[in-house]
Amino acid sequence: MIKLMINEIEVEIPEGVTVLQACEIAGVEIPRFCYHERLSVAGNCRMCLVEMENSPKPIASCAMPASSGMIIKTNTELVEKARKGVMEFLLINHPLDCPICDQGGECDLQDQAMFFGKGFSRFEDLKRAVPDKNMGPLIKTTMTRCIHCTRCVRFANEVAGVDNLGAVGRGENVEISTYLEKTISSELSGNLVDLCPVGALTSKPYAFAARPWELEKTETIDALDSTGSNIRIDSRDGKVLRVLPRLNEYINEEWISDKTRFGIDGLSKQRLDNPLLRVNGKLKSTSWENAFNFIKHNINGLSSKQFGAVIGDQVDTETIYSLKKMFEKIGSDKISLSQYDHKFFKGNRSNYLFNSTIAGIDKTDVILLVGSNPKIVAPIVNARIRRNYLQRDIEIASIGSYKNNLTYDYKYLGSNINILNDLLNGSNNFIETLQNSDFPMIIIGDEVFDLDESENVQFMCIELLKKLNAFRSDWNGYNILNNTASIVGSLDILNEYTGITHNQILDQCKENKLKFLYLLGVDEVDYDYLDAFIVYQGHHGDKGAHKANVILPGSAYTEKSGIFLNLEGRLQICERAVFPPGNSREDWAIIRALSEVIGKKINFDTLEELRKKMFDEYPKIQSFKQESFNPIPKKGVLKNCSSYNLLSFKKNFYMTCPITRCSNTMAECSKFA
Repeated sequence: MIKLMINEIEVEIPEGVTVLQACEIAGVEIPRFCYHERLSVAGNCRMCLVEMENSPKPIASCAMPASSGMIIKTNTELVEKARKGVMEFLLINHPLDCPICDQGGECDLQDQAMFFGKGFSRFEDLKRAVPDKNMGPLIKTTMTRCIHCTRCVRFANEVAGVDNLGAVGRGENVEISTYLEKTISSELSGNLVDLCPVGALTSKPYAFAARPWELEKTETIDALDSTGSNIRIDSRDGKVLRVLPRLNEYINEEWISDKTRFGIDGLSKQRLDNPLLRVNGKLKSTSWENAFNFIKHNINGLSSKQFGAVIGDQVDTETIYSLKKMFEKIGSDKISLSQYDHKFFKGNRSNYLFNSTIAGIDKTDVILLVGSNPKIVAPIVNARIRRNYLQRDIEIASIGSYKNNLTYDYKYLGSNINILNDLLNGSNNFIETLQNSDFPMIIIGDEVFDLDESENVQFMCIELLKKLNAFRSDWNGYNILNNTASIVGSLDILNEYTGITHNQILDQCKENKLKFLYLLGVDEVDYDYLDAFIVYQGHHGDKGAHKANVILPGSAYTEKSGIFLNLEGRLQICERAVFPPGNSREDWAIIRALSEVIGKKINFDTLEELRKKMFDEYPKIQSFKQESFNPIPKKGVLKNCSSYNLLSFKKNFYMTCPITRCSNTMAECSKFA
């Protein structure tokens, strides 16, 4: 710790911080445009000038390291005059666009001009004009407003990992450009809108939609992937207009993916808003009462063994629990954990979680990716890996179907899973890197789960980590990179209850062993060839609804209060931002009402009662505990991996669920993917 004087008050601060950070610790606000806590220091804007004793002129506090004995003043006449001068220069070419600028009301330049500016300009020459750049379907540019803070350039290079954004020209002719007028090819490009302190980069889909003071703000979480990014939903008149990130150092820091931010226009398109019955091959709108009675009539006479269900990708944990309780009353345990045939071992929660935690990436020194593409499945996780690769030079290797562009350099070991055998017996050179690691991490992804040998690969990874002493009281290096919001909750509730897979459900339907199939938000699989009586419950009615005899309109994640467990097993509550359209209802309430009509009533009437019963039965999901302190994942029968190449997992990042498939914005992005 070092001591220095700030405005005649002695402050004790840690070594290595800048003068600006020291002032912030002391509670003194320093204006800035180019400085950002998560980006490298540029020192472009000079707005953060302060007076330092024995310095002949004001210093840029963002670029000056703090040292012991410094005497800093931030409120002198010299500092005030310097800031006014800087602001005057920044506004020389800035247009008076505030009434028509989408940044109006939340613009740093506006705010700081009010507090630190002169209120008039001495420059009467014509302002320069800069042509707008084409940055794709997400970012609207008005480059005449740009003040060349280079936040966007640094974010693109340092966080997003794309190098096609930079400054061209010199002096007054400097322009921020994508060089060849190309789209910024990153899953995180929308964060440029948040970073821009003026109105040069704004959201193209949100252009002229609303002013910030008109919006109702709801703090919630994202359910379009398994990361559980913390977000704020801004809505007006019952419609979601935009999504912004919320700060959470343990998960998404202050970034969100483009799918999270811009896929929201799909929420209002092709929605189910009334119960539907299939009569003579055609769907007809009906009442809830008629829909439930129709289901009751068609299940009369069925035995408990003839009931089955499948859980979809965006189902909240309360709804999964409700379905389980209804099936318990029916007497069936045939509930598929998901619409994919991904298998995880029973007995230990560590078997299907990202045990090192997302924040644990800041601790690891070696990462082995096995059949995993975090850039597509979890861009926020990938961004944290990149940051640690740049700042700490961690070693990364991959076993995958092909060499991905992961925004950082890594060693590609090949596509054959028998490489794990070579690592375990020491014949692959990368084992030396793993053995020299203090905190080795293995991340297993979708390419592995699609294999018949999936469980065997998981066993091999566990054995390799045991050899590396990666299961300790302070570290668990075994990580599953799940890709759907509901899978962890589904595993927590159902993993010990059911043993049936999705393919077994389909086989039993074909063999006429299952005659009733309940599809809960299942939208990725087509069931047209099945003869079972199908009930579909969801909000858009994608593939799962094609053959359904009854369609029950549920709520999207923005329209209900629900618990989601992210890939770490961290419990987070998704809050309602708007109400569901028409006669749609919350999903758990639909199941509760249906259970009563069919004579299998479940014992709760409110969401609070449901949660209390669920937490009593499954206390492990109630609060997040660091899975790195859990015991070694449960052992199984170890077999060497066969010589088998991983299958290609080339997924369209922008089209992964019914919401994004209905989004015009995501459709535009897909053209450039």
